[in-house]
Amino acid sequence: MTARRTPSLAVAAMATVAVVGLAGCTPGSDAPVQSEQPQGEVSTDVASMGDVTLSVWDQEVRGGQNAQIEALNAAFEDEYPNVTIERNSQSFDDLVTTLRLAISSDDAPDVVQVNNARGTMGQFVSGGQILDLSAYAEAYGWADRFDESVLAYSSYTDDATGFGEGSVYGLPQVGEIVGVFYSKEHLADLGIEVPTDLDSFEAAMQASLEADVTPLLLGNVEQWPAAHVFGPIQGALAAPEEVRLLGFGNEGATWQTPENLEAAETMADWGERDLIDPGANGTDYDAAWHALVEGEGTFLMGGSWLAADLADAMGDDAGFFTLTETTTGGTGVPFSVTSASDAPDAAAAYVDFITSEKAMQVIAENGGLPAFGSSDLAPEQALLQDVYAAYETTTQSGQLLPYLDYATPTFGDTIGAALQELIDGRISAEEFLERLESDYADFTS
Repeated sequence: MTARRTPSLAVAAMATVAVVGLAGCTPGSDAPVQSEQPQGEVSTDVASMGDVTLSVWDQEVRGGQNAQIEALNAAFEDEYPNVTIERNSQSFDDLVTTLRLAISSDDAPDVVQVNNARGTMGQFVSGGQILDLSAYAEAYGWADRFDESVLAYSSYTDDATGFGEGSVYGLPQVGEIVGVFYSKEHLADLGIEVPTDLDSFEAAMQASLEADVTPLLLGNVEQWPAAHVFGPIQGALAAPEEVRLLGFGNEGATWQTPENLEAAETMADWGERDLIDPGANGTDYDAAWHALVEGEGTFLMGGSWLAADLADAMGDDAGFFTLTETTTGGTGVPFSVTSASDAPDAAAAYVDFITSEKAMQVIAENGGLPAFGSSDLAPEQALLQDVYAAYETTTQSGQLLPYLDYATPTFGDTIGAALQELIDGRISAEEFLERLESDYADFTS
C-alpha cells in the first residue's frame, strides 16, 4: 500500500494548509524563491559529473517500499560509483512537516518526494522550490515511458493555477487504481457472474441483497472512503474530460450536469435500498475490508493498496474488477528535484533511474504496483494479477481519473461530509451537487 490513501494524502495536506503559505518563502523573506530552471541542453552522462553526493528525502518506510528503494539506491551507486546517496527516510506525515522548512534552507535536499496535491506540490511549484523537469523529460523520453494520464498527476502550469497539465515536476514509482474486490467462492455460491459494467454490478448487488448478504461493504466513518465509491460511478457516467477538470480543480467545468446528477442519484439510491451497508458511516475503513475477508459481504470498493492484505488473507479466492476502463486512480508520491540542488543533472538521473523499466521490476518484486508495464510484471497471485491487469488496461485503453479530493484545499472535507449525508438520505442529489459546486466554483473563481 502506498501512502496515498490511508487516509488520503490530499486530506492530510489539508490539515497543514494553514502553514502551506510559508513554503513559498525563504526564512525571513517575503519573496518567493525563484527556481533556476535547466536551460538548453542538460547532461545525462552521470559518470562524467565527478564526485557527487545526493541528499534524497523519501517516505518509503514500509516493508516492501523500504526494500525496493534500498535496492534501487544500491544499484544506482553500483552503476555510478562517483555518486553517493545520503538517504533521509521519514513517515509521510513527518516528511510533510519537515520538508516545508528544509526545502527553503541553505542545506536543502536534492531529491524529495512531494505529495501531488495543490497544497504541497502546487505550493512548491508556485514558490519556485522544485524544478520544472521538462528538459529532462525530453532527454530521457519520459513521455514514451509513462501514460499521459499518469504524468498528469505531477504536472502543473508555471504559475501552479493549472493542475494535471503543463510541465512535469516529478515522477512516481507506483500506480493506484480504484475498483471492486470480491470473493470468487461467495459469488459462485450466490450464483452471480462477475459484473462487467455499472448496470450488471447493480444487478449483482440486488441479487446479494435478496440472498440476505450485505451487497457492498463500506467503512466510511473517516468520510473519504465513500469518494472511492462515488468516483467510479461518476467515471462510468460522465465525460472523462469533465471529471478531470473537476478533480484537478481547474476552471471550465461544473458539477451541476445531468451526468453528475445521475451519479449522485445512483449513490443515493444505493444507500436508500441498502445496497450499501446501512452501517457504513459508523464503520471504519479497515473493519470493512476485514468483513469481506470474513465473508460478511459480497463486494468492497477500494484501491489497489488493499490488494496485498486481501491476497494474504483470502489467497486466490479474492478477485478484482473495475466498472469501466476509465476509473478513479492515481500514483504514489512523486520524486522531484529541488531548485536548491547544486547537482540537478545527477538528481534528475537518479529520478530517471528509480522510475525506469528495470526499477518497475524491482518494485513488483517487492509488492508494489508499477507505474507502467504492470501486466508484464504481475506476480503469480490471482488477485494481484487482476489488479495489475486492470491498471494496465486503464492506463493504456482508458484513463485514470483524479481523486476528487485533489480539487481544492477544502474539497476532501466537503465531499466527505456530503457523501455521508447523501448515503443516509439527509440531503438530495441536487443538494449534494450544490455543495460541491460551491466549493469548486469559489476556488476556481
